[in-house]
Amino acid sequence: MPTLNKIRTATPWGRSDATVDPAIRRLRAALTLFFALDGFIFAGWVVRIPAIKQQTGASTGDLGLALLGVSAGAVATMMVTGRLCQRFGHQPMTVVAAVVMSLSVALPPHTHSALALGLVLLVFGAGYGGLNVAMNSAAVDLVAALRRPVMPTFHAAFSLGGMLGAGLGGLVAGRLSATTHLTALTACGLALTAFAGRALLAHPVPRRQHERPATAPRSRPPRADATDPVHRPSPARAESVDRAESVDQAAGRGAARRTRRLVAVFGLIALCTAYGEGALADWGALHLEQDLDAHPGVAAAGYSVFAATMTIGRLSGTALLERLGQTRALVAGGATAATGMLVGSLAPTIWLALLGFAVTGLGLANIFPIAIERAGALNGPSGVATASTFGYGGMLCGPPAIGFVADWFSLPTALTTVALLAAIAAVVAYASRNALRPPAG
Repeated sequence: MPTLNKIRTATPWGRSDATVDPAIRRLRAALTLFFALDGFIFAGWVVRIPAIKQQTGASTGDLGLALLGVSAGAVATMMVTGRLCQRFGHQPMTVVAAVVMSLSVALPPHTHSALALGLVLLVFGAGYGGLNVAMNSAAVDLVAALRRPVMPTFHAAFSLGGMLGAGLGGLVAGRLSATTHLTALTACGLALTAFAGRALLAHPVPRRQHERPATAPRSRPPRADATDPVHRPSPARAESVDRAESVDQAAGRGAARRTRRLVAVFGLIALCTAYGEGALADWGALHLEQDLDAHPGVAAAGYSVFAATMTIGRLSGTALLERLGQTRALVAGGATAATGMLVGSLAPTIWLALLGFAVTGLGLANIFPIAIERAGALNGPSGVATASTFGYGGMLCGPPAIGFVADWFSLPTALTTVALLAAIAAVVAYASRNALRPPAG
C-alpha cells in the first residue's frame, strides 16, 4: 500500500545529518523536558492518593469512581487536541496543556468528598491528556527528522520524571501535607514550562516529508472538453478515464481504511500496556501498604522502582529496536511484563513484590512508545490522538477498573488483570506481524 511505503521511507533507522543541527538538538532537549515534567507531576499526584483517600473519607469503590474523572477529562480532550495541533501547531498546544496540568494538580487537596475530587480531576485529566497528545505529535515529527528510532528516549524522560516525582513524594510524605506538596508541584511545573516553552516555541518542529493528503489522486492530463468537436473524446476513451478515476478513488478509500485499522491495532496494544502503568501508579503503593504491611515510605518506593526499570528499558530502547525490530520487541516486552506482574501481584513478601514491579517496568518500557510512534507515522497528529486515546484511556480507566474488581475480589487478584492484558498485547503484536510489514514493491 502507498501509505506503508511512505512510512518506511520516512523513518529509515540510521543516523542523519539532522542530528548535527543545533536547532534540532535544542528542540529535542526542550521536548524531553516536557516529557519529564509530565511524569514528574503525575507521579507526585499518585503517591499522595492514599492521603487524599483518607482526607475525603472515600471507600475503595468511591475512590475508583473519583479517579475516573482523570480518565474522562483526558479521553475527552485527546481527539480535540489532535485537531487543535493540526490547526495551531504542536508547540503552542504543548505549552498550553502543560500550564493547565501544572495548575490543576494543586486542586485535589482542597476537596473533601469523592464527588468534588472527581470534578477537579476532570480538569487535571484534560491537561494531562492534552499534553500527551501534543508532545507525542511533536516527537513523532522529530523522530522522522532525526531518522532514528529515538521515541523511547522521550518516554524514558517521562519515566525518569515519574521516578523522581515518586521518590521525592515518598521522602516528603511524612513531613509535608498533600496541600503543600502538590502546590509546590504547581510552582515547579509553571517554572519549567516557562523555561522549556520558550525554546520549544522558538524552533519549529520539522514537518515529515511524507506528510501529504492520503487521498490525493494521481496527477493526470486534463480531460478533453466534451463540447469541443475537435477534441471530443471517443465513448470508449471517456469510459476508460472514468473507470481509472473510480479505481483510484477505491484504492484511496481502501488505503484509508487499512491505515485506520493499523492505527487501531497500535491503539489496542497501547491500551493493554498502559493499563498496567496506570494500575501500578494508582494502586501499587496501596497494595504494598494494605496487603503486605509495608511502611508508607517503602510503599511509595514501589512505583519508583517500577519507573526506574522502565527508564532503564527506554534508555536502551533505541538499540533494542535497531537489533530486534518492532515485532520482536513488542512480543518480548508483553511476555516479560505479564510474568513480572504475576509475581508482583501475588508475591507473599514486600521484596518479592518489588522485584515483580521491576520486571514489569522492563517489559512495558518500549511497547507504548513503539505503538504511539507507529500510529503517528501512519496518520500524523490524528494517528497519535487516536492511539493516545486508546492508550491513555487504558492507563486512566485501569485504576477505576482495578478498584471495582478489588471490591468484588481482592486487590492482588485485581492486579493480575495487568498480566492478562500485557499477554494480550504480545499476542496481538505477533498476530499482526504480517499486516504491519509494508508490501513488496
